[in-house]
Amino acid sequence: MERTDQHSGVPGIFTGKCGARQEANRMVFFPHRHLLGIKGLSHQDITLLLDKADEAVKISRQREKKTSTLRGLTQINLFFEASTRTQSSFELAGKRLGADVMNMSVGNSSVKKGETLIDTAMTLNAMHPDVLVVRHSSAGAAALLAQKVGCSVVNAGDGQHEHPTQALLDALTIRRAKGELSGITVAICGDVLHSRVARSNIILLNQMGARVRVVAPATLLPSGIRDMSVEVFHDMKEGLKDADVVMMLRLQRERMSGSFVPSVREYFHYYGLDAEKLKAAKEDALVMHPGPMNRGVEIASEVADGPQSVIESQVEMGVAVRMAVMETLLVSQNQGERV
Repeated sequence: MERTDQHSGVPGIFTGKCGARQEANRMVFFPHRHLLGIKGLSHQDITLLLDKADEAVKISRQREKKTSTLRGLTQINLFFEASTRTQSSFELAGKRLGADVMNMSVGNSSVKKGETLIDTAMTLNAMHPDVLVVRHSSAGAAALLAQKVGCSVVNAGDGQHEHPTQALLDALTIRRAKGELSGITVAICGDVLHSRVARSNIILLNQMGARVRVVAPATLLPSGIRDMSVEVFHDMKEGLKDADVVMMLRLQRERMSGSFVPSVREYFHYYGLDAEKLKAAKEDALVMHPGPMNRGVEIASEVADGPQSVIESQVEMGVAVRMAVMETLLVSQNQGERV
């Protein structure tokens, strides 16, 4: 029997006979109107989203991928930073759920003519969208928009603050491969200082009971890193010892010169993941990278393309997680007071 969400009258993404996780999901209330960060999400909130994403994976692997869950609803993707991978993933997620999806090209918009973020928010709000997906170079931009618009807002990355759906897709990738998150050891390696991916992952993994390590030169670690419930290492082999997951971070080109790293060659020698360094981790350790990769800078091709790599799986899980986020925020939107 097909599930119909009571308030909206449209089918949910879960159809057919339901397993225990699906039945539990129906009874669990998600108390948030927006997804602005991992911070503020409970263990239960995260589990709900991951369980829903598990079901979305099944849909994405079917021949007929499109559902009518969000039929009649409008999703606007507003990206102030270029990101083909993330924007395409959000677009595909919305379309697979049946939403009308509009990609707003900031390069051709009034923003380039001096319009402020608030002006843009008010203009979009007048179009009555149901969800606004925002990526911006300034920390807090998504939260600011959420205060000004009448729809749900999803943070697709704001400055060095957070990237919640990336952390969720990473968690889903790990959980599907390892069975659980609690008790596993995850080594996050590279430019932690400038990484919103690292910040969101650290918060999520700690919330879910994982042991988190960060491995980086001192110049690429934030000053308060030890207050984030992580172990800090400056040597790759020590940091990777017996790790279940090795998560590499992209080193942006502007960090490849100056005071952050002496040179690309030296950075790769000490902090680039190659087959030799990977031997320090567990034999079945997962290799992850949020993309896009700098091959030969933070990761060697032999590892990125090797049997322990789940980098392609991360891309697949990204669509599923974003489907789950949209379904959770929009289909259950009228259930009580949400923040």
